[in-house]
Amino acid sequence: MIAAELLLTAPAPDADVALTPEALKAANVHPLTGLATDYLNHFNEVAMLLDLLADMPEMREDVLAWRPASYRAHFERSGFRGRAIAVAAYEAAPAHIRAPFDATVAAIDAKLTEVQAALESADDAAVMTFGPAAALELRPMLARADALIHGAPST
Repeated sequence: MIAAELLLTAPAPDADVALTPEALKAANVHPLTGLATDYLNHFNEVAMLLDLLADMPEMREDVLAWRPASYRAHFERSGFRGRAIAVAAYEAAPAHIRAPFDATVAAIDAKLTEVQAALESADDAAVMTFGPAAALELRPMLARADALIHGAPST
């Protein structure tokens, strides 16, 4: 059984949410994985802020204000029109799809928490070099999460 069939037959956490191919497409949820790239915006924003530290070290406070957010929490607090579908599809996604995605997200969260700890004690000159370097380290991790969303093998 392919992932899309699993999504269609899995019970939705919210009875009002139907995980039809049309609903998944309208919510920008990948039909084979049940994952939405919109979740990556949570990480892309802080990566962009890290890049900006090269020219604007005062943006450090914005980076320090970032907090990890679970997939569900991200969508529940967003204004994303397909958030109920995105959450239901994620929760219905098979373990072999979710596990590597969740592990990648956990690694990104850990890296960003480590970066925040380093930024707290760094002077402005260090912030200006450290921020972009940290963003560069995050990019392959974000690319991996994006690839998993789009159905790349989890090897």
